[in-house]
Amino acid sequence: MHKRILILTGMVGFVMASCGLGGDKPDKVPDGGFNLFTVQQDRDLGLQVAQEIESNPAEYPILDSASNVAAYKYVYEVRDKVLNSGQVIHKNDFVWRVRIVDNDDVLNAFCTPGGYIYFYTGIIKYLEDESQFAGVMGHEMAHADLRHSTRQMTKVYGVQVLMNVLLGDSSALAQVTTGLVNLKFSRNHETEADHKSVDYLCATDYAADGGAGFFEKIQAEGAGSPPEFLSTHPSPDNRIENYHKWAKEMNCPGKEMYKDRYRAFQALF
Repeated sequence: MHKRILILTGMVGFVMASCGLGGDKPDKVPDGGFNLFTVQQDRDLGLQVAQEIESNPAEYPILDSASNVAAYKYVYEVRDKVLNSGQVIHKNDFVWRVRIVDNDDVLNAFCTPGGYIYFYTGIIKYLEDESQFAGVMGHEMAHADLRHSTRQMTKVYGVQVLMNVLLGDSSALAQVTTGLVNLKFSRNHETEADHKSVDYLCATDYAADGGAGFFEKIQAEGAGSPPEFLSTHPSPDNRIENYHKWAKEMNCPGKEMYKDRYRAFQALF
């Protein structure tokens, strides 16, 4: 079956502080813009979206963590290395929980506001080493950490729909959750998330440009036309170049890829 390449999307954020639904203030985002929503509202929305996803096993067949102990131990070890990099802004604000979606036909990973991280088995099997996996994880975590999704989902759905989710509107929640997989970030947001992935990994023993591996593999396969998602995102050429350039400019010391360890992880599925 032809795989749908839907990678490197992140997700949703939420509701204006002026609405009085959050307990903390809006914050200044790194790219110079202002986020009108609060960290608490990111957490609240992320929890609701996660509950919606996990109540729909037909669409999102989540692997049970109690029955897949070795797989989850592995992904949490990678997550912990990213979190302990010292570069995650909201390390202690968000849950950073990981779930694996059992679908080999989808090359995707995403992270909701509040740090609920999802990896499809399709992308796990497509990547080639642990540094690539960590690079993708770092990119998705960065969308939540930089809170890109708040502004992006407001543009897509409008403030009122997102307010309705926090107020318990189940139809609005289903609409927002469905839109998660197809959400397209701006070129600037994708570039920022790529850069943040390098920042995270630079403080580890991983090759900090591991996130480039996905795009390098796409190029190596010589697809006749680029994947649809790339039509509104920076090209693979630019992204590959940026990953390598940033890692070099930051003099990142890590070189480890852990290919054998990653193959053992892939063999669990």
